[in-house]
Amino acid sequence: MTLSFDREWRLDELLDAATHERLGAALSELLGGDFAITDDAGKTLWGLPSPEARREPLILELEPVGYLLSRTASAAALSASRNLMLVLLRAQVRFKMASTLHLESVAEDFESLKREHARLSESETRYKTLSAELEARVKKQVGELEERQQMLYEAEKLASVGQLAAGMAHEINNPLGFVRSNLSTFEKYVGKFAELKSHPGSAAEGWQALDLDFILEDSIDLLHDSAKGMERIARIVADLKAFSNVDRASEEYADLNNCLREAASMVETQMPAGINFRFDLLPLPSIVCLPGHINQLFFNVIRNAVLAIKDSGRPGEVKISSEADDEGIVVRIHDTGVGMTKEQIEHAFEPFYTTRPVGSGVGLGLATARNVIQAHSGRISLDSQPDVGTTVTMFFSTPS
Repeated sequence: MTLSFDREWRLDELLDAATHERLGAALSELLGGDFAITDDAGKTLWGLPSPEARREPLILELEPVGYLLSRTASAAALSASRNLMLVLLRAQVRFKMASTLHLESVAEDFESLKREHARLSESETRYKTLSAELEARVKKQVGELEERQQMLYEAEKLASVGQLAAGMAHEINNPLGFVRSNLSTFEKYVGKFAELKSHPGSAAEGWQALDLDFILEDSIDLLHDSAKGMERIARIVADLKAFSNVDRASEEYADLNNCLREAASMVETQMPAGINFRFDLLPLPSIVCLPGHINQLFFNVIRNAVLAIKDSGRPGEVKISSEADDEGIVVRIHDTGVGMTKEQIEHAFEPFYTTRPVGSGVGLGLATARNVIQAHSGRISLDSQPDVGTTVTMFFSTPS
């Protein structure tokens, strides 16, 4: 590529007005005032050339770019002046070339920057478009994940309700069974009293023959046991109603100790033999919460504790404790079950993570518990050792 600085320069380009003034004064002294300068085409650039004047060519790049003329100056003076002028012209050529090269380089850099800016602008536009599309896709996928996660949480709650329903059915069937049996027996006893009316002999003889003393005494026991059974059913229904909070759908002040007792009562209906609860509940201030969600939180944690002991294959205890200080309320649920490794603890709160056999749970109990406690501006942590047990610590802040 041929650049514009690498070209043949005209004499009038090299001798600008300022250079003319300086050079003309110097040449007047050297040549006695009689001189002229013309370009290679004969155009006069300085002075008035005489037809009789001698001339010396000003050669640059093998070709003359002009002539120095004088009629009165000696040949030596004219030649020396020509040489001095050539030095000046060559310096001007170098200066012009450097200046032009610099300008062309700056212009090329500027054009390159403009092209790069256009490319970057185009890339930025594409990036913004892709970013907006990606953000929309991520937002859509996050929404779908949240929706599916909520569906799974609801499925976990339904599974808990199913287990509760099975436990409640078993608990209610027990007292219903002996109440039904007692009423059947009492019906037979009433028939005995009816036989007394038609029994031959005196009433006393009939009373003795029918053994009504025993029947009367046993009837009282049957009615007493039946009443206790009905009270037990009423208590179970009351506990279930309190746990489900059908009458408390909004935030209200609640005592967490009551929530712990209600959740433990629900778990107790399904608790295997050899596992016991121990309560160490200190007085707590009431806090504003969603009691139904808090009950679900405690139910999940306590049920996990019971299952951990069951999986250990040995008897054990679930200790439920609570205390309050100036910072807030601390609830701890400790079990003597199988415990957890450090790696298991790191994943314990992840949805669908479970250490239990396939089909024994979907791994949402602790994930749901964490979501509930975070929604109440609290926090939850685990401390566990394999084959020793696990302690779940929950903190709830109280208004200062």
